[in-house]
Amino acid sequence: MVNWHDFWLPIKLSLQVSLLSSIIVIVIGVAVAHWMSRRSFRGKIFVETAFMLPLVLPPTVVGFLLLVMLGRRSWLGKWIEWLFDAPIVFSWWAAVVAAVVVAFPLVYQTMKTGFLSIDRDLEDAGRSIGANEWQVLRYITLPLAFRSLVTAYILGFARSLGEFGATLMIAGNIPGKTQTLPTAIYVAVDSGNMEIAWLWTGAIIIISFVLLLVSRRG
Repeated sequence: MVNWHDFWLPIKLSLQVSLLSSIIVIVIGVAVAHWMSRRSFRGKIFVETAFMLPLVLPPTVVGFLLLVMLGRRSWLGKWIEWLFDAPIVFSWWAAVVAAVVVAFPLVYQTMKTGFLSIDRDLEDAGRSIGANEWQVLRYITLPLAFRSLVTAYILGFARSLGEFGATLMIAGNIPGKTQTLPTAIYVAVDSGNMEIAWLWTGAIIIISFVLLLVSRRG
């Protein structure tokens, strides 16, 4: 017998984490991709390689590094705990951080490709009639890169939704608090509860299918 209250909890938390992390990562990704696509400097290839590392590193390695950086023994972790009167590790905010980190390479690369495809003469024309850099970005660059923006957001959301390893390392698997769909499926299979594992698997497949469909139509 499926407990429907328990069934919806990981779905709700996963959507909550994915929504917030995708908003954060699209803002960061757009800003960084725009800056990097418009500048050339020595060592740029090393910086971009570092940006792409979370895409190829095992998620558990990413999670371990985040745990070291944000743990209660690190200066950053202590500062966050002092600021919010609670540690960030093993909270749903830690799941957001993990999702942002692993989704960033996809968003960055998609937006960089979109920005590089824009005719720079159009941006220069805007500057020639008095537009500042913010106005050029808002009224020329982003509208021309709109399809890339939509694709980047959806890919970031989908990657956040499917994040498992890094989330498990830094946020744990606390039911009703940090248990997302991927971790819930893992626990259900491990405990032999195949019925709810199939239901959660079906839910994440449907959500992911819709996201990819929208991305391809965008």
